[in-house]
Amino acid sequence: MMLAARAQAQQPPVPEPAPEPPVAPSAAAGDVTTLGEVRAIKPDEDVPLDLYRFKSPVQAENNRFSRSWREPPSPEQVGISGGYVMMGIVYGIVKTAQGIHKITGAPDQIQSAIARPPPQLTEQQQLRALQFCDPQQGCVAPPQK
Repeated sequence: MMLAARAQAQQPPVPEPAPEPPVAPSAAAGDVTTLGEVRAIKPDEDVPLDLYRFKSPVQAENNRFSRSWREPPSPEQVGISGGYVMMGIVYGIVKTAQGIHKITGAPDQIQSAIARPPPQLTEQQQLRALQFCDPQQGCVAPPQK
């Protein structure tokens, strides 16, 4: 009997089940309020956010030096491009093509569009256009003389 009492004393007591919280009447009826959609927007920069980093309030504008400045390639970009030797060859070919283009004075391969002037209608064409003018289509006819 002593052994049974000792074994029973070593076992932890069984916890009583917790009472369930009361259910609100509106939740039971299926009228549950849900939150709206939340979207996380990726920051513009690919660097991790550092809350203690100094952010300069001054934004420098572009100048003549920023046009020709090019960041050096990362080792990954060098590997993808075929190595430093291949990048040097391609850079030399591009600069040679730019020089030849400048010497010959050839037109650029991409040229800006030039808009043509609107057509000038004769008196007869204007009268014919007025005959077929439909105000419901947005055509506004000038008053008849």
